[in-house]
Amino acid sequence: MSVKRVTHKALEKLQSKAQKTLQRSLDQHVKLAVTGFSGSGKTAFITALVKHLTTQANSQNLPFFDVVREQRLIACKQVPQKALDMPTFDYASASAHLLDNPPRWPPSTERINTLTLALKFRSHSGLRQHVASDHTLYLELIDYPGEWLMDLPLLNMTYEQWCKTQLAVLSTPAYSEHCAAFLSELNHFDATAPVDMSTLNKLAELYQATLTKLKKYTKLSQLQPGRMLIPGDLAGAPVIQFFPLLTHGQQHQDSQYAQLESRFEAYKKQVITPFYKDYFCAFDRQLVLVDILGALNDGPDTLAQTKLALKETVDMFEHGKSGLLQRLFKPKIDKVLFAANKCDAVALSEQDSLTRLLHALLCEQENELKFSGVTVDTMTISSVKSCQPKQVNESGNLLHCVYGRPLTESEYITYLPPEPPDHVLSDAQWPENGFNFLSFYPYPAYQGQLEHIRLDHTLQFLIGDKLT
Repeated sequence: MSVKRVTHKALEKLQSKAQKTLQRSLDQHVKLAVTGFSGSGKTAFITALVKHLTTQANSQNLPFFDVVREQRLIACKQVPQKALDMPTFDYASASAHLLDNPPRWPPSTERINTLTLALKFRSHSGLRQHVASDHTLYLELIDYPGEWLMDLPLLNMTYEQWCKTQLAVLSTPAYSEHCAAFLSELNHFDATAPVDMSTLNKLAELYQATLTKLKKYTKLSQLQPGRMLIPGDLAGAPVIQFFPLLTHGQQHQDSQYAQLESRFEAYKKQVITPFYKDYFCAFDRQLVLVDILGALNDGPDTLAQTKLALKETVDMFEHGKSGLLQRLFKPKIDKVLFAANKCDAVALSEQDSLTRLLHALLCEQENELKFSGVTVDTMTISSVKSCQPKQVNESGNLLHCVYGRPLTESEYITYLPPEPPDHVLSDAQWPENGFNFLSFYPYPAYQGQLEHIRLDHTLQFLIGDKLT
């Protein structure tokens, strides 16, 4: 690559950063972190957000989004992104999946994408309404594989710490059937022996197969390293071929332990750190999507691991109130919304219980954020509805059911979902047969219009104050 090309690329990045800084100074640019582990619904949320703002922005559809209810939103459209070295979020394909007949969920994200929306609106307060009649807010969104998000806590760990933490998870009885083959081979592995690439590769492949099974059959979040599941251009590279070990302590530099430790540190330095610095250090607002129903289905161990994973991951972001200079040059997240997604899979009367359960899982984290000056809220949402509420009279009893097409079925069914708890259950309180919340396909869009639950509340909390 020539010096001229490198210089030109650096200049483009500098110009883009300068433009964003100017827009931040005028409160015209918001970078939203849509955070969530694999399966939490990030891609569907971003797709729904774009769809509702660009073609369904009316007071009947978004009644609790002030700028829409007050008819001050003039228009919203996708605009070219400033990050020219990053793929654009494929909204057309994702929305086509949701609007198809029959509808389908968009594919999971396997790379980093970005998208920028321009919201043109009329101001009704402050100095801004006297400067110009119309204003534009640029909302920047980034989509990424949820598997990569769970790698962020590794930045605060040594290899030995990670090994102990990961093996404790893999040894949990709830996951033993998926991990037995790897743990058995690990018992025969000599970490102090000289490096044998064949042995290392074999165990790395077995560990990768273990993570793949855990992803398929459980809702466990701690599937590290995440690039083992979605390697991208790192497929086959030694930097992602490491696994947790039983043996620790001082090892000679040519040992297999030292080789795996060096791969772990290289992964942190070459893969996680650039990902963190490039995409997670300059957000203004944060939405944390949680698949709490999936965790309940898995059982108390997964629910406990979800709580821990959320804490460790949220801790990696910069939170706090920002003054003008901080907002220009080192912005911090000053609003965080925790949302239990896919809430329409439970009865309407039980959605408040989900909110209280999510709050109970995150109360310590919420307290820390509030102490830092962050505005925090918790709610249940469905960015794309997959079920409709349905009441059934059975022998004089009115049952609150849902109607939809389960992912495992070809026909629509009327289903009575379990009642979710409104607090964290002890092992003794956990139902003997656990929970069985079904997952559904998207509900068919009527005349090309998607339905949601509380997407307008979500938008109002996250960006409503920027549109006054």
